[in-house]
Amino acid sequence: MDARPQLDRLRPFDFFRPAPAAFVNTPSKVLVVNDQAVNVQLLQHALENEKINVITASNGPDALKLAEREQPDLILLDVLTSEMDGIEVCQRIQTSPALKTTPVILLTARNSKEAQLVGLGAGAVDYITRPIDLQETVARVQTQLRALQVDREMIELQGRLQETRRTAAVGAMTQGIVHNLNNHLGIVLGYLELIRLGADKPASVRASADSLDVAVQRIISIISQLSSLAVKSRLPTSPCPLSRLIASTLRRFHAELGQAAPITVINPLGNLPIHTHIEVFENCLIQLLVNAHESYGESHEGPRKITLRTSVESSGPDATGTKLRIQIEDEGRGLDPQTRNHLFEPFVSSKNTVGVGMGLTVARHSLRNVGGDITLTNNPAGGVIAILTHPTDCPPAVTARGDKS
Repeated sequence: MDARPQLDRLRPFDFFRPAPAAFVNTPSKVLVVNDQAVNVQLLQHALENEKINVITASNGPDALKLAEREQPDLILLDVLTSEMDGIEVCQRIQTSPALKTTPVILLTARNSKEAQLVGLGAGAVDYITRPIDLQETVARVQTQLRALQVDREMIELQGRLQETRRTAAVGAMTQGIVHNLNNHLGIVLGYLELIRLGADKPASVRASADSLDVAVQRIISIISQLSSLAVKSRLPTSPCPLSRLIASTLRRFHAELGQAAPITVINPLGNLPIHTHIEVFENCLIQLLVNAHESYGESHEGPRKITLRTSVESSGPDATGTKLRIQIEDEGRGLDPQTRNHLFEPFVSSKNTVGVGMGLTVARHSLRNVGGDITLTNNPAGGVIAILTHPTDCPPAVTARGDKS
């Protein structure tokens, strides 16, 4: 079962529903700024004939106050306003968080290229020269309002798309969990039946019990992974030498793999102390090693080259902190173009075996809870480079309940 979000299967109207009520049949609001009452009346009349609401101001300071309060959709601004010229008003609009996205059309008697460049440089979106042609002015205003409407609808559409993706991801996760648990429960029931049928054969019962234990442990692992996804508080950490962390991780990796898998370790950092949650760190590193090993495919013959490299890089806004960087390099099949953008989504996997698909999701989530991260990129030599980063210094202390102290 492919439990990834199937966005291409969603119906068109899931995205292209009618625009929200806020964008439907809502008259636009334009602020006209001009110190000539006659000009204000002419512009107001022409715009209101097009069902556009008009508010007016006769000078720059009043215009700024009115704009902050009324939040117009567009400002029609005369360059020669009193008390503060239109260029300065435009510049102040651009520095206001509440107004900087509001389009401004400048009105001026100067039609030189230099004057237009000054106005456009101040943040205006259009430039109209006097004497004013009312029809042209209304047309330009409507053009900017239509562009603004399109921008707002695109923002709304993007929001709906993100919400749809979240909904699809939740649905995919639910399906994936049910699928994985059902498969493992089926395995458990199968081995219980074999134990019942072979009750008089101790060797058979023992073998079935061992397989049953593996299936139960996988179910426990799925539940543990789901629990870790729900944890948002920072986990408690303790210092541990890097070389010991790597050695312990490799022992667990080989035990989980059940076979020899040589890993080339290049660790110039030696026993550098790392403040981390040891189990989280090792689990994440094991997941990356397992992925590197499996990237060669089941049909691969011969050695599977995997290299683990360590280094330290600067971190923090002032580059005063340090961050551990571990690269896991393989020369396997590389990233699948169809899944590379969804690798950290739950139950995305190129394998068709039971119990896969949450490893990278859980690993990244867990590592971020201790201040680290995981990224994947193509290896120029072929295969994949997985990069694990982790702060080297001690993160903020936490209590046993996970709250910052």
